[in-house]
Amino acid sequence: MLKTRRSWREKLADSKDLPRTIVLEGRAREKWGGGTMVIPAPLQVDALMRKAPAGKVVTSAELRAALARDAGVESACPITTGIFAWIAANAADEAEKEGQSRVTPWWRTLKTGGELNAKFPGGLAEQARRLESEGHRIIERGKRRFVAEHTAVLAEL
Repeated sequence: MLKTRRSWREKLADSKDLPRTIVLEGRAREKWGGGTMVIPAPLQVDALMRKAPAGKVVTSAELRAALARDAGVESACPITTGIFAWIAANAADEAEKEGQSRVTPWWRTLKTGGELNAKFPGGLAEQARRLESEGHRIIERGKRRFVAEHTAVLAEL
């Protein structure tokens, strides 16, 4: 019997044993900064992404800082935070395709430095279209795209 594929929303809701705090040692401590790190739950990342109102953006760096602050630790795992932002974006896209209008505004979540995320639904073109419709100016640097002056429009988390 074939296994049925889990939906993005099922993946988003699956927190397993997260959030979890770990103590960094050795080279990991040097690389990621600080001695304690939170590995967030997917729904925590989604909740922070939802806090960015129209006309504002949030970067993965701000997401990680808020997750660390809320957990009372020095840092948040950049790898799982990025993966869970990607899952939240796809879960919102899935819900939107099924007719829901109030979904996580994934297009307002940028990579560190204000860069658009090519792995989000619809790729760079869709994220740029949605951001431009909210008044943001998109600039290109090579094959990469960025929100111009993104630091001036950061949402407060």
